[in-house]
Amino acid sequence: MCGIVGVLGNHEAAPMLLDALKRLEYRGYDSAGLATVNDGRLDRRRAVGKLVNLSDLLVHQPLPGKAGIGHTRWATHGAPTRANAHPHRAGPVAVVHNGIIENFRELRADLAKAGFGHETDTDTETVALLTRRHMQEGMSAEDAARATIARLEGAYALLFLFAGEDDLLIAARKGSPLAVGHGKGEMFVGSDAIALAPMTDRITYLEEGDIAVITRAGATITDAGGRLANRPVKTIALDHARVDKGGHRHFMAKEIAEQPMVIGNALRHYLTEAGDDIRLPGDMPDLGQVERLVLVACGTAYYACLTAKYWFEQLAGLPVDVDIASEFRYREPPLAPGTLAIFVSQSGETADTLAALRYCRDRVAGIVAVVNVEESTIARASDLALPIHAGAEIGVASTKAFTCQLTVLLLLALRAARARGRMDAARLADLLSALRGLPATLNTALEIDAPVREVARDLSAARSTLFLGRGLMYPLALEGALKLKEISYIHAEAYASGELKHGPIALIDETLPVIVMAPCDALFDKTVSNMQEVMARGGRIVLVSDAEGVEAAGGGTFRAITMPVTDPVLAPILYALPAQLIAYHTAIAKGTDVDQPRNLAKSVTVE
Repeated sequence: MCGIVGVLGNHEAAPMLLDALKRLEYRGYDSAGLATVNDGRLDRRRAVGKLVNLSDLLVHQPLPGKAGIGHTRWATHGAPTRANAHPHRAGPVAVVHNGIIENFRELRADLAKAGFGHETDTDTETVALLTRRHMQEGMSAEDAARATIARLEGAYALLFLFAGEDDLLIAARKGSPLAVGHGKGEMFVGSDAIALAPMTDRITYLEEGDIAVITRAGATITDAGGRLANRPVKTIALDHARVDKGGHRHFMAKEIAEQPMVIGNALRHYLTEAGDDIRLPGDMPDLGQVERLVLVACGTAYYACLTAKYWFEQLAGLPVDVDIASEFRYREPPLAPGTLAIFVSQSGETADTLAALRYCRDRVAGIVAVVNVEESTIARASDLALPIHAGAEIGVASTKAFTCQLTVLLLLALRAARARGRMDAARLADLLSALRGLPATLNTALEIDAPVREVARDLSAARSTLFLGRGLMYPLALEGALKLKEISYIHAEAYASGELKHGPIALIDETLPVIVMAPCDALFDKTVSNMQEVMARGGRIVLVSDAEGVEAAGGGTFRAITMPVTDPVLAPILYALPAQLIAYHTAIAKGTDVDQPRNLAKSVTVE
């Protein structure tokens, strides 16, 4: 979850490293640091908190040198302190690390016996100390790094910098992503291509177990078996790696506003030119022959999978199991040979999701990834990767990636419904027509901003909030509660509306806001009955519905947010918008950090 960057350049490294770290700060912002080599001298600067603190420090304490490494941290081992901040240094070596070294305690004990004491609470310091020990035993920098890596257990992306070595970086990858960038007489390393985009568009992605010895002349890569590996150099689309707010106050606001555009991009990719059929890759498994689906994800992507379960089962008659990735492999689920496993991840690097994917390998008929990063580990480990075309998402709370995930999953469900004879061509054409019109409907829905601000002012004073939804709106209620928790720090729960009377109704009083996601569909009357139960006990209802639903609900609601009308099948994509805006404006009203909420990071690459 931490961000790593390295530079072997022709100009001062510190400004380049800082700029790259700004693009990686979504990966962690507990602390940050740089180390450089200048005329053979290794030095570093570290600061606690946001990257601006490190930037301020460098104004007063510059760090010269054209070779360097940088890091922005999400704390795992040890509190966010200056001592625990990366890079970690032991004599002639500095190291930055993303991941967890599982055997660091045993290594630390062994090092202590040899007289190498630790100064931090981190697992990463052990890597630096062990490398220093090997160098004192007479090994070269490269050999010492390799000997150290051979003793590590766990997941890591590592980058080494050495005193006296102005033209050397050593990178290693196991379980956490790392990419090498190729320039003209310069070389770069980053946790992902976003970090490197201003410096180069030519990227080599390291594979599991790779070690790269990097100089300005290029990179020599060996695989997990120590053999030379010819990893390809790929050209990335720089426009997909742009990181700016585009005139918006926050990245989250920008990414909410981009949803009509990126959903349109996804539809253009997956629909025929006439827009009347779904176009999937030729190696896509035949959904008409699949006996069962397993959908696996974490966080917001998990709620996208819960929504898709309704679609696949209702539209296609295809049985679906949905699992939280972090629990999936530990219950050792039996998987029938006719099962198709679908893994959903924005980054494509989510450690728990990747572990679940590896569990499924050789146990299922096929593995499909729904990802935003086509060159990600999960994409490459799958039989087929389906990109969602959301573009770079920087705000920690997922918005446009969620709605693009929903869009792609709905297209898969529609394709399955047609392949299994559960939907005729006319109904499919109607739904695809409605989908093509969804970006315009989302644009109209962005006009709810003013009433949402009013709701947010009230919510900002609440200590707890309840979200309710039925059918396809139940996963949206879960997503709304998660968004509110993530960025406003208000406790929020979500329930299927029909479960209210089975326990949660005990929470209802005049201080509890209850947000009801309820388009006027076949389940609306039942939802109104649940609302009446809340209002009878003094609960404050915030109804999110279309004009017909708001009118049909009658008086008694505390607030109403009126949405455009859409086909009920598409409602989850549309109703994601108010869930996002409610959380966004509540966080602004409370004064919390919208884009970088406390304790969170965007890409969860540790289990």
